[in-house]
Amino acid sequence: MALLSIGAKQLSDMAKRGSKKVSFESAMTLVGSGWHFLPVDAEYAEALGFEGKSRRVVCTLNGAHTFQCALMPSGGSFFIMVNKKIRTSLGIEAGHAVRVELMKDTSKYGLPMPEEFEEVLAQDDEGRELFEALTDGKKRTLIYHVSTVKDIDRRIHRALIFLEHLKENDGKIIFKKLSEELKRPIA
Repeated sequence: MALLSIGAKQLSDMAKRGSKKVSFESAMTLVGSGWHFLPVDAEYAEALGFEGKSRRVVCTLNGAHTFQCALMPSGGSFFIMVNKKIRTSLGIEAGHAVRVELMKDTSKYGLPMPEEFEEVLAQDDEGRELFEALTDGKKRTLIYHVSTVKDIDRRIHRALIFLEHLKENDGKIIFKKLSEELKRPIA
């Protein structure tokens, strides 16, 4: 899943809630045929005070690009996936040293909620309940897929299709079926 930029207001709200920050330098690493990541020592993750399995963070690279992501476990330490769009915008490649700043992500979903999706959820009690019953990862998937659409009408259309799909499938996401439903034209 690609990563979205976090807004300044959301970052400011997290800082006000007392989220700790850790800063360090890491080397961009390339694995296989294109996976780029930044290794994160366990001590940095521990300093953020995570409880449970979720390790969602707000990551700032080279002081220039901030986004929400997860610390992925790897043999006692962690890593952060960095997509091509971010690498290109910052001019970083495998082997480059990168300044990393991490803050525990205290946002509700781990991604910015599009206004259109929020409004659709506010108007559909059953759909909102089914959405909230999804795993955090599935919620982020739906949020991401609404967020990536540039046109407001299409974001609303996509949000409506997602809630319809949840209601028709007892709160479950059937990805193949949902993919077909997303091809429906806007009415």
